[in-house]
Amino acid sequence: MSLEQLNQYISLDALNITKTDVAEIVILSFIIYQIMNWIKSTRAWNLLKGFSVVLVLLAVAALFRMSTILWIAENFFSLGITAVIIVFQPELRRALEQLGEKNILTSIVPFDSSKKEEEEISDRTAAELVRACFEMGKARTGALIVIEQGVSLQEYDRTGISIDSLVSSQLLLNIFEKNTPLHDGAVILAGNRIRSATCYLPLSDNMKLSKALGTRHRAAVGISEVSDSLTIIVSEETGAVSLAKSGRLLRNLNQDQLKEQLQSLQPKPEEGRKIKLWKGRGKNENKGA
Repeated sequence: MSLEQLNQYISLDALNITKTDVAEIVILSFIIYQIMNWIKSTRAWNLLKGFSVVLVLLAVAALFRMSTILWIAENFFSLGITAVIIVFQPELRRALEQLGEKNILTSIVPFDSSKKEEEEISDRTAAELVRACFEMGKARTGALIVIEQGVSLQEYDRTGISIDSLVSSQLLLNIFEKNTPLHDGAVILAGNRIRSATCYLPLSDNMKLSKALGTRHRAAVGISEVSDSLTIIVSEETGAVSLAKSGRLLRNLNQDQLKEQLQSLQPKPEEGRKIKLWKGRGKNENKGA
């Protein structure tokens, strides 16, 4: 068989497959892959295994024509879908939030670049946070510091007291000092400013977390499960500094490790240059006007 004949057999035209069909296959493959990844990382994995068992039983019922079982399954199917949505509402919400965190639109049209630039933490803020956390660790002062990213935390801001002040190590030490009005709860940061204190955070129901961890660590993991925030925890019992992000807990960090994690929140030089190029023309035009 010649190469031309082989190409004819495997060509898209011979199989009546258009470019649109190929695009649909790629999109559906990506969606299915993302759904499977999401299922494996949530409680839905056990649900999927249980659902597979039910499908096998229904197949057996259909094979042996068990009309009563098939009738019950048919009438309860719509109710089951509603129940799944209610039970897994937190996971479904987080999945949609993660899709929004991909920033597909903003990478094409950076319409909110100025806002992002204002909300990035500076080297000074990172240094102040590291200094405050390890000083509190030495004094066995518990602390919970949440750094907001793309997902808004305003609903948790409302549970605390508004501060709106620049980040400083001394201010953080005063806030979390024992027996002071603001020491209980979490502090929420937005960029280089402390936005609020004494905030209440959702607790994680992750059964894999160590039983030795207290409410402070579970709250840190909980807020990282429902947002893209980064949360610093200082243990009151041991003085150890930990960090929670994306539902994971990084424990017993040293100063360099914490500083590295905070620096990861800052824009890379290439990204910053793109933002400046995008914004610079408009600023220069305004100055010349």
